[in-house]
Amino acid sequence: MTSVEEPARTGGRIRDAARTKAEILDVATQEFARAGYDGARVDEIAARTRTTKRMIYYYFGGKEQLFTAVLERAYGVIRKAEQQLDVEHLDPVAAIRRLAELTFDHHEQHPDFIRLVSIENIHGAEHIAASAKLGKIGSPALDVIRRILESGQKSGLFTADVDAVDLHAMISSFCFFRVSNRHTFGALFGRDLVDPTQREHYRNMLGDMVIAYLTADRATD
Repeated sequence: MTSVEEPARTGGRIRDAARTKAEILDVATQEFARAGYDGARVDEIAARTRTTKRMIYYYFGGKEQLFTAVLERAYGVIRKAEQQLDVEHLDPVAAIRRLAELTFDHHEQHPDFIRLVSIENIHGAEHIAASAKLGKIGSPALDVIRRILESGQKSGLFTADVDAVDLHAMISSFCFFRVSNRHTFGALFGRDLVDPTQREHYRNMLGDMVIAYLTADRATD
């Protein structure tokens, strides 16, 4: 009887621990995104979860490690989406547009990710640099971009000799700016970059911009 029940209890503890850690990460994501790394308080995170500060330290080791875990999970979400992206059946133009749309949609749907990345840049990416997990995660999107670029160049559709990292930066910069600078841009120019009525305009604009760059005639005299 004991030998049958013990695994169930052990499994229950594992599930409870996983739920607790996930809850801590949910609240920590909100708190770090709201207050920044320096302003966030582990006491506040503990107060908003069904756990204690001591338990948070037990699971994550401290505030620095908790923030790193938050970053790891945040980056993991976009990397998983990139890994699941299926564009092999599309022509190169449609494929690169779909990849750009994936980044556009993700950044719009995850404003906390934008704030977390901005905060980490303020800190010189020190947490990312120290994370073995993030150091290995890379970007599945780069492999997809390389394949699409190679296909487009072989077919003659793409005329630009573009590096995959540069193209990734081009796509990400537009998507990131649209969310991160929404308020300052709106205050300066009176235009809300995330206005739902203009969403498709900006989504199409991104795709058009990328395709125009890849297919531009760069012939010189």
